[in-house]
Amino acid sequence: MANQLPMATLGNTGLNVTRLGFGAMEIRGAPRGREVTSGQAETILNAVLDSGINYIDTSVDYGQSEEFIGQFISKRRDDFFLASKCGCLVGAPVVPSGPSPHVFTPENIIAGIEQSLKRMKTEYLDVVQFHSSPSQQVLDENGSIDTLLELKEQGKIRHVGISNTLPNLPGHVAKGVFEVMQIPYSALQREHEEWISVAAKSGVGTVIRGGVAKGNPVESGVPRPDEWSLFDRAGLTDLLDEGEDRTSFMLRFTLSHPDMHTTIVGTLNPDHLANNVAAASRGPLSDDVYAETKSRLASAGESPDPMG
Repeated sequence: MANQLPMATLGNTGLNVTRLGFGAMEIRGAPRGREVTSGQAETILNAVLDSGINYIDTSVDYGQSEEFIGQFISKRRDDFFLASKCGCLVGAPVVPSGPSPHVFTPENIIAGIEQSLKRMKTEYLDVVQFHSSPSQQVLDENGSIDTLLELKEQGKIRHVGISNTLPNLPGHVAKGVFEVMQIPYSALQREHEEWISVAAKSGVGTVIRGGVAKGNPVESGVPRPDEWSLFDRAGLTDLLDEGEDRTSFMLRFTLSHPDMHTTIVGTLNPDHLANNVAAASRGPLSDDVYAETKSRLASAGESPDPMG
């Protein structure tokens, strides 16, 4: 019997999403990511949908990601909600490293969304998020929000969102216009913990990125910053269920946040996807383990900034 993924309503959007989503940045390809073949992309995207996941997040500047989605799963469009970004510079040269440029003018936003619709062979995007947490001042100066609202009126997008972080997040919540917010959070990165609740209580759909802290370096074989040392300092290994690995525990910690609606986790490996689905299907940690995890993290020197 297939794993049954838990569901949640994405804020006031009314979208009934799986609490485990898929982050399609992992299929962007070189030079910013690992080489990805068409066969690999086709396999993982269809495996995502076959597993029951119904929320896929991508971006204009995620390399080949949008083209792969259009090529391999556009025929299954009714099976999933599709979220992308705007503000990414359309026509920008591929840069091997460093941040991608972002421009929030109406012309660039419209060009980006039209490009996304064409690439992904769809007539609409369920969610479009301003990328890179632009300040409210930047959005106001460019008329960026009005541009998205006009595209919503035209039926090209269904819901207006933003990918954001402190210090700009409070202003975005106060604006009262965003229906979805993508916020970084995990057991090892808890500075936005209270703001997730603030956003959700205002009716915003909360999409969590970084919910497994980019994967355990020991299990993935990919070197990561030493933030994972906090896992050891806090003695969290003692709290794992028998047979449970660290990444699964981290994912279930994220799923335990009472006000998160979905968390997007990317992978190119079907086995890792299956493990994530199995972990998410088990649901959140018990109340006792969740509380103990937070206590140990605080004792190890990590605690959330209550309100930024």
